[in-house]
Amino acid sequence: MNNTATFDSTFEPALVKEMQEFGELKHYKEGDIIMDYGKYIRMMPIIVNGNIKVLRMDENGKEILLYYLSSNESCSMAYSCCVEAKKSEVKAIAEDDVELIAIPHTKLDEWLCKYPSWKNYIMRSFNERFLELLKSIESIAFHKLDERLISYLREKQRLSGSSVIKVSHYLIADELATSRVVVSRLLKQLENDGKILLYRNEIKLLKEF
Repeated sequence: MNNTATFDSTFEPALVKEMQEFGELKHYKEGDIIMDYGKYIRMMPIIVNGNIKVLRMDENGKEILLYYLSSNESCSMAYSCCVEAKKSEVKAIAEDDVELIAIPHTKLDEWLCKYPSWKNYIMRSFNERFLELLKSIESIAFHKLDERLISYLREKQRLSGSSVIKVSHYLIADELATSRVVVSRLLKQLENDGKILLYRNEIKLLKEF
């Protein structure tokens, strides 16, 4: 694993050297499943480039978006599953082309005791994911669906860096845990208000948005 430039300002040189030795650089295409429900996880991913979405499925088989991960971020749930040797309760999917470093589960605890920067990184990751989960819960519990939809589109715009969002109404409905009909109606209202333009599997966010 050669690409460690992203982490030089985050970790001690000795830890970066170990990442080079033990980490594995992996590539995923848009839509690839990186982690899946019920599978044992043997590595913790740290993203170099691209974005990953993390979802959870309820007892009825309905999925909901928990949060996104981007450059230099990692999934705390993957860390927990590795350390506790338990099956994954989430699914992680490449939102676009993703490059990540796979840290083997055998190194996670070792580095926690050995490197202060690794301990800080793990604790910060848990705190950030916890705050994102709180935001998700707050959004579901207290915000109207139209507000959640607008937040969802803004987050997609932030991650992609583009005002053109490539996503289907079905996918939006799945990730917001609602129906396609409701999503289509809300999107049409936003279009009528002059805030977006709707195309087939694409949404263009206008300046008024």
